[in-house]
Amino acid sequence: MIFASGIFLFWFLPALLLVYYGSPRAVRSLVIAGASYIFYGWWRPDFVALMLISTVVDYWCGRSIAAARDRQRPCRSWLLLSVCVNLGLLGYFKYANFGVDTLNALLAGMGMEAMTWTKVVLPIGISFYTFQTMSYTIDVYRGAAPPVGRFRDFMCYVAMFPQLVAGPIVRYRDVADQLRDRTHSWSRFYQGALLFECGLAKKLLIADVLDPVASLAFDGAAPGMLGAWTGLGAFTLQIYFDFSGYSDMAIGLGLMLGFRLPVNFDAPYRSRSITEFWRRWHISLSSWLRDYLYVPLGGNRRGPIRTYVNLGVTMLLGGLWHGANWTFMAWGAWQAAWLIVERLGGREAVWRRAPGVLRQAACFLVVMLGWVWFRSADLGAAMDYFGALAGAGAGGPVPIAPIHVVALVAGVVITFALPTSQQLAARDRLLWVIGVQLAFFIAILQLHAEDHVPFLYFQF
Repeated sequence: MIFASGIFLFWFLPALLLVYYGSPRAVRSLVIAGASYIFYGWWRPDFVALMLISTVVDYWCGRSIAAARDRQRPCRSWLLLSVCVNLGLLGYFKYANFGVDTLNALLAGMGMEAMTWTKVVLPIGISFYTFQTMSYTIDVYRGAAPPVGRFRDFMCYVAMFPQLVAGPIVRYRDVADQLRDRTHSWSRFYQGALLFECGLAKKLLIADVLDPVASLAFDGAAPGMLGAWTGLGAFTLQIYFDFSGYSDMAIGLGLMLGFRLPVNFDAPYRSRSITEFWRRWHISLSSWLRDYLYVPLGGNRRGPIRTYVNLGVTMLLGGLWHGANWTFMAWGAWQAAWLIVERLGGREAVWRRAPGVLRQAACFLVVMLGWVWFRSADLGAAMDYFGALAGAGAGGPVPIAPIHVVALVAGVVITFALPTSQQLAARDRLLWVIGVQLAFFIAILQLHAEDHVPFLYFQF
């Protein structure tokens, strides 16, 4: 089930809210957990079992770590069990196909017979909930979070449907108190509803409208220079409005249920350096990689060379987290290279002496070029697209309808000129509210008029 669907908007969500607010406070977390299993299992009920395995193992490991520490006994084995189970699930379901395909390519190059293999289906959201549950056991091991008391609260934490399949990645310590007792109010519910409506409008009216433009440019023959830049611009806006729109909906739904989930985007395309960009883009993932990978590797505490190596490893694995393809590794390497260059310059961009607008434009250009790796089907296609950007493409311009132009212009204005959706929702001004309601109404009409595009991050 997805947010941008009639079954969710007109059946699942109203029914859940009625049951949730009609239930005693003591069982509301259980209601969310049960509803989340229905939400997640709507497509493939069997994948609920994988999430339950992760839930049971990490609940047990967290409790065992705390019990062993209380008795002054070693507890590292429980942490290793949690990490191995979660990474094992993630590794098999997300990377087994990639590993076999790579092996078969090597075998073919040596003139040997390819290995037979039945493709593994990737469970939606497995990258998010495995990272989330691992953060719980690691934090309990570090003493940074208390062990969960009630199993139903941990079920609610892991399976919470607003952020289950595409984040933000929520740490247990940030919602531990809310799982036990959270505040419900009309003002919080109202703000959540506005954020949800805003996110749905961003997804359907900008991201989905721009998808055909990006697809024509990236999936067809190499376009001409103008077509290549148009397609890249469309994808740059599409991925931002798709993912930030989902995050708005997730945070809004959380508020409607009494939870305050972390902000995941903070106007990232306005950054003036790549270092700043990663403080604003997919904040929950970048902070997770920093705290659970970069810092344990040594961070910047072991000299400059080790710092650069740690940055490179972190971003390469961050790229691989997004997908089992060499293009994501290349995207991670692209990001790592710019972060290392900026670290060499004292965490400042190489264009730091330029005027503010030019610094922002230069950073935006670097980010855009990085999306070529992210969007391309393979490394060869990426290189062809870079050639098209430079004018080497044999194709012509990408066809653009008036609705695409409107979406492009609206996307640029919202991205660079308006406050973030969280800021606007907090202001609660009449003009903003009317604008959101109008956009939401048009989005609902759009939902019924055309086929929707699944959220891009569902595949990661």
